[in-house]
Amino acid sequence: MIVFDLGCENNHRFEGWFSSSDDFEKQLDRKLISCPFCANGNVVRLPHASYIKSGARPPRAEPAEAKEPREGQQYANVGKEFLAKLVEHIIEHTEDVGAAFPEEARKIHYQETPERRIRGTASREEVEELVDEGIEVVPLAIPSYRTGKSH
Repeated sequence: MIVFDLGCENNHRFEGWFSSSDDFEKQLDRKLISCPFCANGNVVRLPHASYIKSGARPPRAEPAEAKEPREGQQYANVGKEFLAKLVEHIIEHTEDVGAAFPEEARKIHYQETPERRIRGTASREEVEELVDEGIEVVPLAIPSYRTGKSH
């Protein structure tokens, strides 16, 4: 897995996770990458700092209890408002295939059906199998009230 810093023409910065640099280029050429903030498809790779192992010990972090969480924060420094917008964007721009997600993801990956953006449900084991096959999936908890389901 490789992570790239990306940006759109509206100056939004975000990360993209890809199986390889070649995978990124293919998705970019096929216009499959868009900004999660504004859905702009004019995305470019931004320069980023490389990690260099120096052998020095990292500075000691403050104890967790000493840090006060900022209001509205959850999920590793991503606020509730951003997550709500992300969930809305995903719901609006994907097809819900429900429990057929693993099967539909495979059909798309193996080009047995036209490519489209889907979402649905899968067990942890099914997700691991998809990843082992080279199929990119991103687990995201969508509140049941947003999917119209009571569970």
